[in-house]
Amino acid sequence: MIFGVIVLLIVIAASFFMVISFYITIFGGGPFVPTPIPSVKEVLKHADIQKGQRVYDIGAGDGRFVHYASKDYGADAIGFEMDPFVFLIAKMRQLFWKWQGKIIRGDFQKHDLGDADYVICYMMPKTLAKFQKKFDKELKKGAKVISYAFHIGDWEPTKTIPKQGKISKIFIYHR
Repeated sequence: MIFGVIVLLIVIAASFFMVISFYITIFGGGPFVPTPIPSVKEVLKHADIQKGQRVYDIGAGDGRFVHYASKDYGADAIGFEMDPFVFLIAKMRQLFWKWQGKIIRGDFQKHDLGDADYVICYMMPKTLAKFQKKFDKELKKGAKVISYAFHIGDWEPTKTIPKQGKISKIFIYHR
């Protein structure tokens, strides 16, 4: 009897997380698609991050960019993730695998990005175009926005790294 109740509670909780994840995918920024680790490292290599600089990853997923920006470059890296299920994965990686950086469950749009040296994003083009206004309004002069795979709105990239094998294009913008 107790086992049946526990299984039922687990199924209800999992269903709740799936419904929220689906809602966020449709109305948020897009689905959770983990960036392959070689791609994460390639993006960060081209970003030219210096120790102590502030890096935001909007739509941080499981925290890969945040972890490697902190670990490999000494960045003050913070990721925002809206999906509670994906956020839980990120927090478990931090706990069990000692991943570095900070992951915040919430919408980055409610956070001022004025102190950002870098903003990293891997989102759909329509979503990126929607966020362009926020970037224009809040990012300080000299901040870089790095988009993996997709161009941002009507901005012209300062640098474009071409697709290399399985690694998609990387777009680098300076404000």
